[in-house]
Amino acid sequence: MSTTRHLVNRRRRLATTAARTVTAPAAEPTATRPGTAGHDHEAEHPPPGTAPDSDASGANGSPLEAGAAAGKASGGEDGDAGPDKDAGPGGDTAPASSARVRRLPVILCLLTVLLGGFAAYAATQAASLRDDPATRNTALTDIARTSEVKGAATKAVEAVFSYDFADPEALDRAVRTHLTGEAVRRHTTMLAAVREQGPKQKLLLTTTVTESGVERIDGDRARVLVYADQSNTRTAPAKNADGAAEDERTYAAAMLAVDMVLTDGSWRIANLDTLGAGS
Repeated sequence: MSTTRHLVNRRRRLATTAARTVTAPAAEPTATRPGTAGHDHEAEHPPPGTAPDSDASGANGSPLEAGAAAGKASGGEDGDAGPDKDAGPGGDTAPASSARVRRLPVILCLLTVLLGGFAAYAATQAASLRDDPATRNTALTDIARTSEVKGAATKAVEAVFSYDFADPEALDRAVRTHLTGEAVRRHTTMLAAVREQGPKQKLLLTTTVTESGVERIDGDRARVLVYADQSNTRTAPAKNADGAAEDERTYAAAMLAVDMVLTDGSWRIANLDTLGAGS
């Protein structure tokens, strides 16, 4: 019985020794893998139960390295294996995009405020320019209208400040034609003495405009400065110290400021002031 067990154990030891002898040459190339010959032998005769090396096995044939290489080749399909396709430098694209989105409304608000402020400033400046008398004064720009006003003022002043005792009604017609409003009252006061003494002394009053200038024109109103020479002649006989009859004539210069208004298509004097006179 013991002899039989002894034979069986011996056979097992011989079988194990034979198996080690057979497998030893196949394991040797693995130990000498850095060599070229061992690598070629392993590639030609892979161990039983293992697949030949493929491109996915990596440089050293390690399964972990093969998995890493496969992950790189797939472009990070796992989500954690590689950076996002839209990632910027440092892979922080999502926060940067969110920051840009948050900044955009702020920038638009600032632009709106700036444009609104500029619009208000421009409107204020335009209103101030429109309200500026110098800007509204078309006498500086409208030559035709300025000439029209000057002509009307000259004609009116010469008509209402001239008197002929032989035709006193001419003065009344001139007043109705060329004067309006306050100017009628002012004219009546200024020429009261002429109207009273004219028929008695046979007065002739002649006014000639020598110069005029339009100070301003604002719509249908204008102000004109007028320089005029006046000649007053008394034709009633008068006796001198010797008892001889003689005519009496006087001269004077006048400067007037007349305010004119456009009424029914014609310019009329609405007010007048005497600025100075000399003889």
